[in-house]
Amino acid sequence: MVPTIIIYYLVQVLYVTTSRQLKRIESVSRSPIYSHFQESIQGASTIRAYSKEQEFILESEKKVDLNQVCYFPSVMANRWLAVRLETIGNILTFSAALFAVMGRGRISGGIVGLSVSYALSVTQTLNWLVRMSSDVETNIVAVERIKEYSETPQEAPWEIPSNKPHQEWPEAGVVEFNKYSTRYREGLDLVVRDINCKITKGEKIGIVGRTGAGKSSLTLALFRIIEAAGGNIVIDNVNISKIGLHDLRSRLTIIPQDPVLFSGTLQMNLDPFHKYDDAKVWSALEQSHLKEFVSGLPNGLQHQVSEGGENLSVGQRQLVCLARAILRKTRVLVLDEATAAVDLETDDLIQQTIRREFASCTVITIAHRLNTIMDSTRIVVLDRGEIKEFDTPATLLNNKNSIFYGLAKDAGLV
Repeated sequence: MVPTIIIYYLVQVLYVTTSRQLKRIESVSRSPIYSHFQESIQGASTIRAYSKEQEFILESEKKVDLNQVCYFPSVMANRWLAVRLETIGNILTFSAALFAVMGRGRISGGIVGLSVSYALSVTQTLNWLVRMSSDVETNIVAVERIKEYSETPQEAPWEIPSNKPHQEWPEAGVVEFNKYSTRYREGLDLVVRDINCKITKGEKIGIVGRTGAGKSSLTLALFRIIEAAGGNIVIDNVNISKIGLHDLRSRLTIIPQDPVLFSGTLQMNLDPFHKYDDAKVWSALEQSHLKEFVSGLPNGLQHQVSEGGENLSVGQRQLVCLARAILRKTRVLVLDEATAAVDLETDDLIQQTIRREFASCTVITIAHRLNTIMDSTRIVVLDRGEIKEFDTPATLLNNKNSIFYGLAKDAGLV
C-alpha cells in the first residue's frame, strides 16, 4: 500500500497541475462564444439588413472550434489519468491475488477472499479520492474568476452621512471646473486635461469639438462615472468628489444621446420611485408633447414598454426621457447630444421645451448640430481634452481664425 499511495500521489500532482491550466485556457476561450452570441442576437436586424448572416455564423463556428481545441486536451488528460489509475489498481489487485497463491497452506480461504475483495474496494476508493480531489482543484478555477471580479475596484460609496448636502442643493446651479483632469482607467492617457472654467447660475453652455475632443467625458465626469485624476468639480460650493454618488446623481438630470427605457409600464419609466402624483406626470407629458400619444393608448400610463423601449419609436423614446427630466426638474441639466438620433421636427420640439421649461436652470449641452447651441450664453470649444476657446457665440464667429468659426463654416451656418 505504501508505494501504491506514493505513486497515486505523484500521478495526482502531475495531473492536477496540467488539468488546472487546461481548464483556465478552456474557460477563457469559452467567454467569447457567449459574447459573440449575445451581440448577434442584439444586432440580428442589422446583420440581416446587410446580408452578413453567413459571416457571423462562420465567426461563431471559429470561436466554438477554438474552444474545442482547448477542451480536447482536458479530455485527453482525463483519459491519461484513468489509464494510470486503473493500471495501478489492477497491479494492486494482482499483487493481493499473487501473495495469496504464494502463501497457500499458511493463509485460510476466508483471509484470501477478504484480501482480494479489500484490494478491489481500496482500488476504487483511491481512484475516487484522486479523481474528486483533482476535480475540486480543477473547478476551483471558477472561484478564482469570481475572486478576480470581487477584487475589481468598486464605485465610491452610495451615501456618505457625514458629507450629505442639504435637501435643496444645488439651489443655484453654479458649476466650477478647477484644473480638472480625468482618464478612463489607470495607465491610460488623460482624456480631459486641466479644465478650468466657471459656469454661472442659469447659463446655457454649449460644448463643441471634433470627435474624441473629450465632450462626453466631461458629462461622465459630472456624474462621477469616471473619477478625477487631478483637480475637482464644485457645484454650488460643494466638491462633488466628497459626497455620495446617490446624493450627486439624484440632484442632476441628463437627457442622454441614446434614450434609456426599461421593460415595465410607461409610468414606471417616468417615475420609477413613485415620487410624483398622476397630475404632475400628465403635466410633464403635455410639456414634452407626448400627452396626445399616451392618451390614445388603451392603457394610458399603464402601457407596457418592451425591453429597451422597442415598441416605441426613437423620437418617442427621446420625448419620454425629456418628460422624465421635466418631472425631476433639477437645477443642472445635461444634454449629451440628446437630439442626435431624432428627426428635425422632434429636435425643434425638444429644443423649444428645454428653452421654456429650463429657462432658470443651468443647461450644459454637448452639441451634435451646431444650430441647437447658437443661442447659448457661451460656447466651450474642446480639442484633445483641453479648452481652446470659451466665449459667446457672436464673439467666436466674429473671429474667422477661431476653431468654432471653422466648425460653423463646415456646418454651413456662416
